Amino acid sequence: MIKTPRLLLVPANLPRLEAAASNNLPELSALLGGVKIEPDWTSFPDAIVWMRDFLREYPADINWWNYMIIHRADKKLIGACGFKGEPDLEGMVELGYEIASAYRGRGLATEAAQGMLEYAFSFDSVKTVTATTLAEENASTRLLKRLDFTFTGEETDLEDGKIWTWRKNRVEGIT
Repeated sequence: MIKTPRLLLVPANLPRLEAAASNNLPELSALLGGVKIEPDWTSFPDAIVWMRDFLREYPADINWWNYMIIHRADKKLIGACGFKGEPDLEGMVELGYEIASAYRGRGLATEAAQGMLEYAFSFDSVKTVTATTLAEENASTRLLKRLDFTFTGEETDLEDGKIWTWRKNRVEGIT
């Protein structure tokens, strides 16, 4: 678990992903210690199913995938964040995040992303964290700029069309 001032980032283990993928919210709540669940805590239910299936095959990779974002004061599941796999041979991981609409605009996605960055860079093997956004100025691009990510270009994704790519390199001597 990763703790930030206002959030708990709880690893989405297989039982939690099973409950989320089957939309069994009472079970998911129980598995998260009885928290309430914001209705739009995830905008990507298909990704939850994919992660569940992946974790069934590769349980050792749990720390490099999905985390469920719990708002500490509200005791509520409000989003998800994580990486798209373990570090590659060059020491790169890709970061993703989402926050329920009622919790946007409060710096919570930035706080979650910062927590994930600190986690990633706590491993000597991680040299770079990347992210992608839609190819337009939006809340996500502002978040990445706040966290000192560098815009690296535009690509075409088969599913999303044009996307922007971002990266943040490890600052030597700082983790």
